[in-house]
Amino acid sequence: MVGDDRVGRFGIGGDARVAVQTMTAGYTHDIDACVAEINRYADAGADIVRVAVPERKDTEALKQIIPQVKVPLVADVHFHFQRALEAVEAGIHKIRLNPGNISDRDQVNKVIDACKERGIPIRIGVNEGSIIERKDKQRRAEELGMYFEGHKSGHLLALMVAKLEEYLDIFHARGFEDIVISAKSMDAQLCIDAYTEIAKRFPYPLHLGVTHAGPKSTGTIRTAVALGTLLANGIGDTIRISYASDHIDEVKDGLEILYCLGLRTRKGVELIACPTCGRIQVDLFSLVKEVERKLDKEITLPIKVAVMGCVVNGPGEAEGADVAVFAGDRRGIIYVQGQRVANVPEEEILPRLLQECKEFEAKVNRGEAKLGEKIVEIVPPDPIGELGSGVDRIRKGLVEKVTVGGQ
Repeated sequence: MVGDDRVGRFGIGGDARVAVQTMTAGYTHDIDACVAEINRYADAGADIVRVAVPERKDTEALKQIIPQVKVPLVADVHFHFQRALEAVEAGIHKIRLNPGNISDRDQVNKVIDACKERGIPIRIGVNEGSIIERKDKQRRAEELGMYFEGHKSGHLLALMVAKLEEYLDIFHARGFEDIVISAKSMDAQLCIDAYTEIAKRFPYPLHLGVTHAGPKSTGTIRTAVALGTLLANGIGDTIRISYASDHIDEVKDGLEILYCLGLRTRKGVELIACPTCGRIQVDLFSLVKEVERKLDKEITLPIKVAVMGCVVNGPGEAEGADVAVFAGDRRGIIYVQGQRVANVPEEEILPRLLQECKEFEAKVNRGEAKLGEKIVEIVPPDPIGELGSGVDRIRKGLVEKVTVGGQ
């Protein structure tokens, strides 16, 4: 459990929903800015926010920060065990600790005992960057040499598991079980392999992440591949996406991964749009951007909205969406749950689409409509040619019946 009576308490692991985390980018001792940043992430949907506490002034600031924020906080501790003790005294909700960075076992034990006394969970990490020897250059060279020998991640994966067992022995010796494990790497495949192996071996909640994933442009793909694969296979209890950009994107993309996998009920509009092609008949890129901006601010229900650029895919998407628009010749044909409601010139598409979304949301709130409920069936233009349409082939019995799971 993480949190307190004021911000609330929720579980990590077990049957609890997967939690989304991020970390502040500013200085913790800059109290007003830190509080504003944390609450900004909370408003975007973050369940937990981590803060760095490298100095005493940072842990001192926690005393004023914690009462002002909306979500549980994690103190990120690396080299100074005293920072962890100070954070505990300040009322922190969770500690992120790397035992490998603190050479004195007694110091680690003091942190464990302090957290045990107050029921504060600890995340321990065996991240790729922290388990390879850095001080002894010869030993580092040997370890890295073994890492690149044979299987790409074979040695490093074994080292992660061995280090994790070593760390857990320290906690078990103190009777401490309130543990979350992480095993991050910049390599998506190594993340998948490491967390899969760890999930088999250890009965603790897992904190998923791809460390230093890079800019959002590439980090999105790298992270989605690793986290999406793991979560789809039932591995992972809390996630943190790491971008070298605005951390608000970490929260939004983390939630989107959970939405796509059905691990979280969507809040706000689900917007889909065609990628455009030579059939496009309106300025779709600008339209989609404006639709996203407007609906993000004004619609709270998970309405599915489709914005399509031509009549080829438009009818099909209009049938599957709650509200949809597809382009004609510099015009937009708008449907609400499969029922045509407007045919407007291009310059009127955005305001009319927004109007229809608001009116539909109001109907849902009044109980007069349901999300995802089709009213009428839209029949798309039937392709002309020897093969005909898929529907036509099915009706003629030309398509073999397909079953799922061999049933």
